[in-house]
Amino acid sequence: MKIAFVGCGYVFDIYMRTHWAHSELDICGVFDLDTTRSATVSKHYGFKVYPDLATLLADPQVEAVVNLTSIHSHYATTKRALEAGKHVYSEKPFTTDIDKTRELFAMAETRGLVLSGAPSNLYCDAVSTLWKAVRDGAIGKPVLVYAELDDNPAHMMQLEKVQSPTGAPFPYAEEFQEGCTVEHVAYHLVWLCAMFGPVLSVTAFSDFLVHHKTDTPLIPADTPDFSVACLHFANGVAARVTCTWVSPRNHQMHIIGEQGEITADNVFHDQSPVHLERFSRVTLAARKAYTVRTQPLIGRLFGVGGRRQPLVRRWMSHAVEAEKGVGRSPKHKLVSWLRRREIYAQDKLLGIAEMSRALSEGRKQPMQPDFHMHINELSLLIQRAGRTGVALTPTTTFQPFEPLADVAQSQRNYLASYKSAPLERLVTGLVESLHKR
Repeated sequence: MKIAFVGCGYVFDIYMRTHWAHSELDICGVFDLDTTRSATVSKHYGFKVYPDLATLLADPQVEAVVNLTSIHSHYATTKRALEAGKHVYSEKPFTTDIDKTRELFAMAETRGLVLSGAPSNLYCDAVSTLWKAVRDGAIGKPVLVYAELDDNPAHMMQLEKVQSPTGAPFPYAEEFQEGCTVEHVAYHLVWLCAMFGPVLSVTAFSDFLVHHKTDTPLIPADTPDFSVACLHFANGVAARVTCTWVSPRNHQMHIIGEQGEITADNVFHDQSPVHLERFSRVTLAARKAYTVRTQPLIGRLFGVGGRRQPLVRRWMSHAVEAEKGVGRSPKHKLVSWLRRREIYAQDKLLGIAEMSRALSEGRKQPMQPDFHMHINELSLLIQRAGRTGVALTPTTTFQPFEPLADVAQSQRNYLASYKSAPLERLVTGLVESLHKR
């Protein structure tokens, strides 16, 4: 598929980290209102630069537009691209007005076009593993989820000094003005809604806690920097989701079932470690001990926290495992490897690749319009809940869907292959022998 990018800011370079792996995506060119940025990108990556958006949209070669503009520009840019007969892949959220989002999807449907968007982590190995394990019954009936997207105290982060590999500044002012919830909560919501269906009710609270994060004037200056939502899903699962710029970094997801728990360490990592624990009298009793709770290595001996599971490997798993054409020195390569291993590894082009794949195979998109609109509405409802809180029913919903074929057809059965920890088995055997006496 031939694509063109609108917007060459900080996130553009993150998309480019896995460009080497996607030969099925042909980048025709880029456009940015900031001509200095587009010139820098052109020099670094060798892409053609369009002089304006109209020229890009008039290019008959361009099949799809990737919208990486600022959030307040998403609606207008996507609308112009659809009017020009282009498929669109947009960064999140599609808009900050659910009625405008509905308008865009209706426009795409009328024109026979695809409108899809981020986040693409629904397609990654980590969530595929969670989804397959839950379907295998590895934790019994799922009943509760704890999901955190706490992204460190922003006022201590010196975010104004953070830059992309080609020198684009991190858009910290926009992040603060738009809000951490609208920017980030969809990373968890796409996993949860895909696995458990639409949300039937939302009880949420949001607040503005740290008043001075930067000397840069913010408009508005009081967008919530903390939110918490309790979600009731169509299949009966309850979830608590937090999102903040105040608390130390924590991107974990815990899915708790009647017989066990499965945990992903980092929602921002496509190959995040996934641990499965089948509850036993030993693991549940061991948690009472302070040392077991505070010393993970000791806890693991007793089965607390479970055992790391092999990941379901998807068709583009390799894309986050290397960065080709970027590291020009041993130091750069080492830093890149450490970042991918320890902190962050996402294939942001994967969503576009899945969009292209579905189009070429003549099938429906994995994430349908009603799913995207549901995620968009939930993000806005949670952020705007306010200090008095809200309890409401979303106006959007969607038809639950199955995992992608390569996930559903994976030969691994996480229930059948689970083995408890050696010390857990030993203690269990001792307890059982004492009971027999």
